[in-house]
Amino acid sequence: MENNNLSKHHYFYSVGLSYKKADAEMRGKFSLDTLAKIRLLEQAKADGIESLIVTSTCNRTEIYGFAEHPFQLIKLICENSNGSVEEFQKVGFVYKNQEAIGHIFRVGTGLDSQILGDFEIISQIRSSFTQSKSMGLANTFMERLVNAVIQASKKIKNDTEISSGATSVSFAAVQYIIKNVEDIGNKNILLFGTGKIGRNTCENLVKHTKNEQITLINRTKDKAEKLAGKLNLIVKDYSELHLELQKADVVVVATGAQNPTVDKAILNLKKPLLILDLSIPKNVHADVEELEGVTLIHMDYLSQLTDETLENRKNHIPAAEAIIEEIKEEFNVWTKGRKFAPTIHALKEKLNAIKNSELNFQSKKIADFNEEQAEIISARIIQKITTQFANHLKDDDTMVDESIEWIEKVFKIGLAAK
Repeated sequence: MENNNLSKHHYFYSVGLSYKKADAEMRGKFSLDTLAKIRLLEQAKADGIESLIVTSTCNRTEIYGFAEHPFQLIKLICENSNGSVEEFQKVGFVYKNQEAIGHIFRVGTGLDSQILGDFEIISQIRSSFTQSKSMGLANTFMERLVNAVIQASKKIKNDTEISSGATSVSFAAVQYIIKNVEDIGNKNILLFGTGKIGRNTCENLVKHTKNEQITLINRTKDKAEKLAGKLNLIVKDYSELHLELQKADVVVVATGAQNPTVDKAILNLKKPLLILDLSIPKNVHADVEELEGVTLIHMDYLSQLTDETLENRKNHIPAAEAIIEEIKEEFNVWTKGRKFAPTIHALKEKLNAIKNSELNFQSKKIADFNEEQAEIISARIIQKITTQFANHLKDDDTMVDESIEWIEKVFKIGLAAK
């Protein structure tokens, strides 16, 4: 693919890391909260980067943007997170131009999600773009690309069954609990953290276990109370966490803290305890497993659980990929046209100038010169010539940058500094 940016020295990159090579601990190091994202965007602007969006979820941290070299973008991630360049080199990825475009399409349509068909990421991409645009960091190319990805996501969701069935980390957590805890309807369940994953898990617990002994704790109590009010559950203060942990048979931790909030020291157990940590970074310290009777399950393990629903989803991958290719091709056609349109326009103006000069010369030299007919004929010839060049530039095998440079040189069109 040719360079899509107006500057010939900048390329479109996707850089980052995901669950594919980075475990939960490593992803936690590179995770970016709201303030870190804003700092990153401000730094990018100060560094002269003209267009960039950044996403950070429990499964990935990624940047899509223009740069002379990908290290500019890698540096932004590392300097605004707890990860190092050395660690990034072990688990990170760099995609350029067409590969980068293909990657954002797969991410945004759920094909690259840890659980196939999970469309949660598209809302992250949309909000990331909105944030970048509000800070003047989203050019026309980026806006068109994000809109194309959103279009593909909607079409795949509506026209295929790749997201059919209830499969998510929260659902997998509840399925694990049901399969591994006897008489779950009468057990004490504690849910610590009522963010998005926590809420989804809570709703699934109520729906699938019929348990009426679910207790919610959140640092911000009113958020827990809103959820509890909908589901008729118990809410306790954050200060009572250590007491509720003693009562619980099952604990689901889904907080957004940057450091572990549950560890060996806070537990004073008198019975077996199953802990599911659905947080990134991990919010349950590994030392809890030193206690007899404690079983700790992390979201990475839950995400590996495959069931019939996930297997069925795989059958719809080809249909989803076909939709992506169709919309991606439309985007690439627009990109190419946007790139060479100024050159074709300038070529047409150059040929018209030559035509006008020649018609003016011939009208003085030839008696009974029919200027009107000559105008019509020469205009048609110019149209055919420019169409021929445009078709050449549209061809998939054409080296667009080189061809544009050649046209500008031959016809002495002053667009080299565009």
